[in-house]
Parts: sequence; structure tokens; C-alpha cells
Amino acid sequence: MTTTLPAYDEVVTRYEPVIGLETHVELGTRTKMFCGCPTDFGGEPNTRVCPVCLGLPGSLPVANKAAIEATIRIGLALNCSIAQWCRFARKNYFYPDMPKNFQISQYDEPLCVDGYLDVEIDGETVRIGIERVHLEEDTGKTLHVGGATGRIHGATESLVDYNRAGIPLVEIVTKPIPGTGALAPVVARAYVTELRDVIRSLGVSDVRMEEGSLRCDVNTSLNLPGAQWGTRTETKNVNSLRSVERAVRSEMLRQASVLDGGGRITQETRHFHEDTGETTSGRSKETATDYRYFPEPDLVPLAPDPDWVAGLKAELPELPRLHRRRLQDRWGLSDLDMQSVVNAGAVELIEQTIAAGASPAGARKWWLGELSRRANETGVELAAVGATPGQVAELQRLVDEGKLNDKLARTVLEGVVAGEGSPAEIMARRGLEVVSDTGALSAAVDEAIAANPDVADKVRAGKVAAAGALVGAVMKTTRGQADARAVRELVLERLGVQG
Repeated sequence: MTTTLPAYDEVVTRYEPVIGLETHVELGTRTKMFCGCPTDFGGEPNTRVCPVCLGLPGSLPVANKAAIEATIRIGLALNCSIAQWCRFARKNYFYPDMPKNFQISQYDEPLCVDGYLDVEIDGETVRIGIERVHLEEDTGKTLHVGGATGRIHGATESLVDYNRAGIPLVEIVTKPIPGTGALAPVVARAYVTELRDVIRSLGVSDVRMEEGSLRCDVNTSLNLPGAQWGTRTETKNVNSLRSVERAVRSEMLRQASVLDGGGRITQETRHFHEDTGETTSGRSKETATDYRYFPEPDLVPLAPDPDWVAGLKAELPELPRLHRRRLQDRWGLSDLDMQSVVNAGAVELIEQTIAAGASPAGARKWWLGELSRRANETGVELAAVGATPGQVAELQRLVDEGKLNDKLARTVLEGVVAGEGSPAEIMARRGLEVVSDTGALSAAVDEAIAANPDVADKVRAGKVAAAGALVGAVMKTTRGQADARAVRELVLERLGVQG
């Protein structure tokens, strides 16, 4: 049965959303959290495992110092307090993707607490409180086959790959975020975007959502204005920035529909479907007591040396917000223009394109124009649209050299996105280079004048603007490959008129 959802504008006038985000980051360490198995992405299933990460009897974990250091650096970048003493705990549950049937995590004594991250929304700063940043181990990967949905329901068998089990995983949990109103989905996306940029700047993870090294769980609830916060749902493993925004919006619409009909929201996990933009029920949401946490008996507590922490803080790189401010000044952009770059997820792409030789204006033109349009049409992140910064810089160079005009450059860009090669290769293969040779253009100009005598007479009479029609005729004859400036000069020369 199809449920008619209320309009979004109506929902935000009648309800107040409260959101929260739990983000998991796989650290880029060389080995796993508690053993020496490699952490490289990919590989044959179950080939990067050992007795420790398989939880075999008698095996003992040893904490990865590099992972602890990376977690502290994340906490410091998020303005957290670093615990002087903390410990690991066992989080018990029976999942097929955890070979030990428990996860080594942190519970009541995390490594980093009480921080914040500022994000920019339409020129305003929104401060997102950070509840905790703690360190744990990742689970394995379950693949359900034989069904239509890829989920366990309807599948004929399930396969488990433990290569990922035991990889260092940092969980970053925000405090509840009320008061965002209609902007709640935008705030959620902006937070994850900014968090990804911060973590990337630290060099502790590649934060590639498409490979699962950055995953986000989105909590959403609705309440009447001034009333107690509503029951939240948790949409699990949202795997793109665009989907974070869509998941919040989808849950707001769904929950409003349930509440409008007199129903109650169930505290549960939900699955987000990329194809429909909707969420479906997963399982009832466990509480902390359901996991039966207790201190991990095989690991000693952590007591980071204050001098070590101070040294890590002193070595933090320039954070993204400050870096963007410098770039804005260097590129000569207004606040509004820079916000457009940020909203498109194009800061790093434009910076790399400029580093490859393009001007700031040229780089912005392609990433915020044609490439952003294609990304929106195909529903992918801008970085995954199919063009690299180096290719965009090469395309702009061909335009600057007069070998391509904007129309031809767009055609070349189509080939780049389709994977046909570099801009220069595509231009040569398709014969798209601008024709600027005077001799080659003369015949086309004479033909245009002969075919449009009335227009030619207007130009001779002093109406120079009318020459545009003759230039257009030549451009049509040459399939857009003529140099329009050279054509105009030839037209005026032939008609004896000064430009």
C-alpha cells in the first residue's frame, strides 16, 4: 500500500526536527587494531585474517599505537578533551560478521569527549556538539545472495568475509542537534562534509564513502513545537553525502505521516534505499544494557601522556575552514561564490585544477557548471563524475590557447567523462580543433555574405551589430569550429567596415 506523504514545507511548520549523527571512520593504519594483519582494501575474502582477529581461543589482542594516536588527533581537531585514563570494553552481541561474537570498543570511558565542529550554512555558523570520539574494531562483511534485494530476507545463502574484521574504527557521535528546522537535512550533510574534510586533512583516513571507510548513521526525530523530543530512528550505513541529506528528509516526511495519522514512532534502525530515497524498517534499536558491556580483560587501560597529547596538538595541520578562507582570498571570491564552491563539494577539486595549471576562474567554470550539472543528473558526488582535475586543467588550457571554444570544449568534456581519453586526444580524434586559419575561413565568409545580401547591406550601412548574423552563418557551416573573433574580423573586412 502506498502512503501519501505530506509536503516538506508543511512538515517543518508543524514539527521540530532533532537530528544526531554517528560517523564511523576506518583509520588508514598499516595493520589492524589488535593484530598484525594488513588493512589494504580489497583482496580475496578471508585471506587477511589471523587467530586474533578471528577470535580463536588463546589469542590475545595488543592495541595499535598508531590507531590511538590517530584517534587523539581527531579528537583534538574536534576540540575535544582527551581522557587522562580510559579503557576498552567488550560489546556483546551475536552477529555473523563478528567472529568473536563481541566487539572490542569503548563504553563509559571513551578516549575523547565534549567537543564541537562548526559548519557554515548560508553564511551562518552552526556549532555541532561532539559527545564522544572513541576507538573500536570494525566488523566483517556479510553478503546475502539468492534474493532480489541483497538483504537477508529472501536470500538463499549468506557469505562472510572477515578481511575487514579488526580494522581500527573511530566512532564520532554528535550531541542531539535541535533548532535547525527546515535546514536539518542540509545541516546533516554539511556536518558530514566538514568532518570528512577535517579527517582527510589529518591524513589518518582516506574517508572514501564509496569504499566504506566513512560510514554514517543518521538519527532523526520529530516533536511538536515546545514539546518533549520525539522517539528517534537510526538510519544505518548511509554511504554518500547526498544520501545523508536525503535520509534525514525522508525520515522527517515518514515520521510526520505516521504522527499525523495518530501512530507512534518505533525506536528502531532503518535502511536507506538509494534508488527510491526512502527508508525501511530494520530491527528494534538496542539500548546499552542489551549489549552487556564489561571491561575488556585482555587489554590494559589507556593513559595518554599529557606531554604526548600536547605535542600532537601542536602538530595539527591547518584545518579546512581556515584553509578555505585563505583560498577564498587568493581566488578573489565573494562569500556567496565561495559558499557555492563549498556546497558543490568542489573546493579540493578546484584547488587541484589550479595546481595543474588552470586559472581560478577557469577551474570554477567547469566544476561548478557543466560537471556539477552532470553530477546532479546522475546522482553522484562531483569527484566521481568522471573527470580529473588534471583533465579539466588541460581542457581549459586548450581553450586559453584558442584551440577550443566553449562549445567545442563541452563536446570534448563529454568524451572525457565517457572515458575516451585526455582532452587533447579527444579533440584530435574527433577533429574538433577550432579553425582559425584565415584562408580556410574566407570561403565560408564569402558564402555567408552571398547568402544574406540584406544583412550585408545593413552592415555596410553602419549597423555593425548585424554582423553577428553572418558570423552565426559561418559558425553553422563550420559546425561550430570556426574562431568567432577571426570570422567577425573577416566579415567586417570583406564589407569594408571598421569594427
